[in-house]
Amino acid sequence: MSELSLKNVVKRFGALEIVHGANLEVEDGEFVVFVGPSGCGKSTLLRMIAGLEDISGGEINIGGKVVNDVEPADRGIAMVFQSYALYPHMTVEENLSFGLRMNGNPKQDTEKRVKHAANILQINELMQRRPKQLSGGQRQRVAIGRAIVREPQVFLFDEPLSNLDAELRVQMRVEISRLHKQLGTTMIYVTHDQTEAMTLADKIVVLRAGNIEQVGAPLDLYDDPANQFVAGFVGSPKMNFLKAEVLEEDGARTTVALAGDKNIRLTMPVRGPIVPGAQVTLGIRPEHFVDAGQGETDLTVTIDVAEHLGNTSYIYATTAAGEQLIIERPESRAAGNRDTLTVGLSANRTFLFDSDGNRLR
Repeated sequence: MSELSLKNVVKRFGALEIVHGANLEVEDGEFVVFVGPSGCGKSTLLRMIAGLEDISGGEINIGGKVVNDVEPADRGIAMVFQSYALYPHMTVEENLSFGLRMNGNPKQDTEKRVKHAANILQINELMQRRPKQLSGGQRQRVAIGRAIVREPQVFLFDEPLSNLDAELRVQMRVEISRLHKQLGTTMIYVTHDQTEAMTLADKIVVLRAGNIEQVGAPLDLYDDPANQFVAGFVGSPKMNFLKAEVLEEDGARTTVALAGDKNIRLTMPVRGPIVPGAQVTLGIRPEHFVDAGQGETDLTVTIDVAEHLGNTSYIYATTAAGEQLIIERPESRAAGNRDTLTVGLSANRTFLFDSDGNRLR
């Protein structure tokens, strides 16, 4: 079994605490993605799981065994880094087998594991090449293959696609997802790219400033974010946030008006605790605007830039109050020829957050 758990895991550098009591349960065979902005602690958390960083408090459990004091090589994990770290003077085959050979693994078993990894990653024709003869995507496959041959309980990926161009990143996302389905092994993957998180993960862990903000399936986080930070981080393009004021609240519904224009009102199925006059934030995703007249209220904005991507257009616009918006519209090619655009806001496609960024429900 390759389940993993973190219980009140803390990391300090001197007096500075950078991971604050992380708690997490990873089921056997799950693909879990740690996502968050730079400096949020996601790579540090991964390195503590790997044993490359000592923990300052708490407990890490892998496969039913506490591994706080277990050496990295004995934890049953294999790690793929952002850097490929291949031996330049060795062939692909030698790179794949090197770790096993150094550990005294039987030759016949080593050859079997290397062949198995090569078949999975479709790199059989590359086995006699050296790293300088490989593309970036091929090098990444070899780096992953070096992890596969170890037959670990848990795979750890630390931003493995960061060095690839956009097209290769998409291709390798598909390859890694396919690899997970084929192996069925527990995988933990670190990235700052929420698109990678949404497309790869069974479960996403959103981190901010050393704290776990929310854990859940990708679409659960998209549909039901716990706070404004998660709402803004999950989804591409990111959610729009507009300043608003509470007009009234009757215990079951809340009516708000956008800042700068109290005629633009929305009544939402939100129950406090909020009071009239409170300053709140209205969140709406670019894809959740509706046609003018189809929502509860209409919003007219000034178009700054229109990006046409074929069947979808992204309209970058400014409200009367000076707030920036991104609006996704299907095939709005004519939008770039206009100065303004009117769209509808629907209460059941918007979110409300208090002044501290907490979700109001």
